[in-house]
Amino acid sequence: MAKETIDRLRRIEGQVRGIAGMIEDGRYCIDVLHQLSAVKAALRRVESEVLKNHAATCVEDAVRSGDPEAQREKVAELIDLFEKQRR
Repeated sequence: MAKETIDRLRRIEGQVRGIAGMIEDGRYCIDVLHQLSAVKAALRRVESEVLKNHAATCVEDAVRSGDPEAQREKVAELIDLFEKQRR
């Protein structure tokens, strides 16, 4: 996952630089807004992949460990994450 995620983030970084250039060049606002929407969608996809990886590794390890404290900690992390996203 790491290499693919970094590659995606680098593409997003390039998109953001492109948007900055569009603004500097005085491009049409709607064109800029379309590009901003594309970046937000790309970031959501990265976020989803990182979350899936976390569930498949960190959370799964806590469940497999049989340690109730580790399990509660991972569940609490996820709840905190979802609560922050709702704000």
